[in-house]
Amino acid sequence: MAGGRRPVGLALGWGCCLLLCCAAASKLEISMPSVVEVELGGTARIECNFYIPENASYTYIDWFYVDRSNKQVRLFHVTAGGVMQDDTDYKQRLSLGEDKALSLSAVTLQDARTFMCQVGAGSYGVGESSTELSVYKVPTTPEIEPVSGGISVHNSETPEIAKCVSKNSFPAPNITWHRNGEQLHNQENDVAILSTVTRESSGLYTVSSTLYAPVTREDRHSRYHCTVHYWLQGHRRALDSQRVKINVFYPAEHLTLQVVPSSTLVKEGDNVTLVCEADGNPPPVFSFFKKNLDDWQDVTPLADPDNGVLKLHDVNKTSSGTYRCQTLDLDDLSQIEEEVDLVVNYIEGVHVKMEPSSTLREGDSVMLSCDANSPVGLKYQWRDEKGKKLVEGNQLFLKNLTFETSSNFSCRVMAPSVPGLEQSKKVSVAVEGKPRIVAISSPLYVRQDEVINLTCKAIAFPPPTVQWSINGTAHEFVDKQHIASNLTVRVSHELLQAGAMCRVSNKLGVSEKHIQLLVDDSIRKDQKSTAESQGVIIVAIIVAILVVAVLGAVIYFLHKKGKIPCGRAGKQDIARNTSI
Repeated sequence: MAGGRRPVGLALGWGCCLLLCCAAASKLEISMPSVVEVELGGTARIECNFYIPENASYTYIDWFYVDRSNKQVRLFHVTAGGVMQDDTDYKQRLSLGEDKALSLSAVTLQDARTFMCQVGAGSYGVGESSTELSVYKVPTTPEIEPVSGGISVHNSETPEIAKCVSKNSFPAPNITWHRNGEQLHNQENDVAILSTVTRESSGLYTVSSTLYAPVTREDRHSRYHCTVHYWLQGHRRALDSQRVKINVFYPAEHLTLQVVPSSTLVKEGDNVTLVCEADGNPPPVFSFFKKNLDDWQDVTPLADPDNGVLKLHDVNKTSSGTYRCQTLDLDDLSQIEEEVDLVVNYIEGVHVKMEPSSTLREGDSVMLSCDANSPVGLKYQWRDEKGKKLVEGNQLFLKNLTFETSSNFSCRVMAPSVPGLEQSKKVSVAVEGKPRIVAISSPLYVRQDEVINLTCKAIAFPPPTVQWSINGTAHEFVDKQHIASNLTVRVSHELLQAGAMCRVSNKLGVSEKHIQLLVDDSIRKDQKSTAESQGVIIVAIIVAILVVAVLGAVIYFLHKKGKIPCGRAGKQDIARNTSI
């Protein structure tokens, strides 16, 4: 019995399944997307897919839209005989594809509504479906504007940080705020975010948001930005603004005061700058003081208090001392100060000593010693007047002095630990003595009545005077211990006979020399030429005699060797040759 019932039950099951399948297959089916999204100004394409059993044909296809009063307004009526388009506001922007899909161009915000597709299939009945057309407009990149001026960390109220605006979007997006990449949220007595949404006449939305938040000293490095969020094709999208910093006001906590250049290298004559820097914002007001004994002298009038710079020009040792920089924060009236010691390195009292200090004469020796005062170690060097280095050290020994030795010497004092710190002291070593004539124009060949220059050069110290034994026009040239005198005269008979005398004298003695004048005429020149000619003739005769003697010696040598026969004829030839 049981075995008999199983086939009956199975048959009944299959029968029910076949009835259901036949029912489904005999029904007209229509499928459409529930939502179609299109960007403002774009083209929307809405498909109407349908299934008619047994591959039967449709009787008609109608397209509708639902107006504001929820009324269906027909757009197209399609039959086998053709396509008829109804006269509606959409007429110029609508079209049907070969697959009977509806296309709507130049989509506006008002096009966001329901579109319906209805299909009639005779005995298979009528089916319909609908699609919601959604119109969107991507918002513009948000623009952020930080608050102008600055924000104090001591603000009693939560200050405004920045504003953010995004324009021309649909539907309305929302804005979030971020600090250093971390999203900020509304918090009581802390962060506040106020947003507004405005619908423009175009139908698009403008969204603005303002961030209020307290700031700390660390926020001087913080970066803020806003993000606009919107939905597109079922996904959440976002656009970020640029990242901005805000100007945070906070009091100074640390202060530095330094000397530029380094205090250890400052030398007299330098320009020195004291730079005071604080880590507050805005920079505080700076004041400068210099310690004099137990009091502090205000030197702020010499400084630029806004920039914290005190400039000292052409410093000397009196500029050394302790300097103080003091700040006053105008926000909370707090004060901090810092001190620095300025050391100005110097060389003073450069002194040159000469031993012996008495008058020096030719042949004497002298020792030059140099000394100076300075807070740093010194190095000495002696140079001559041309700048040539003579010796290292503070002493210079000169021996066997002459007039030529007399010169200026320089003691150069240097501080090796302070580059550029040096001073020099010059000393003149004058060697005294009676004049010495070093050059004179004698002898001098002249002609009668000729105008000539007589020259006399001497060296002496103290400076001498020059006198001539004859009258004429004299010109003197003096260079240190050297003196030169040129005398212009006309040659007379008396001058030829007596010559001229140059006399040079000072308080230590006299030197004089005679200038001999000789006649220079053509006779002397002719006699001299004749004597030279006679000398040439005598030399020629002597050379000829020497040649004959050498020739005779050669012949005699050859005869002795038997190389030349000595008969009568030979003797005659030899005699003939020797007589030539």
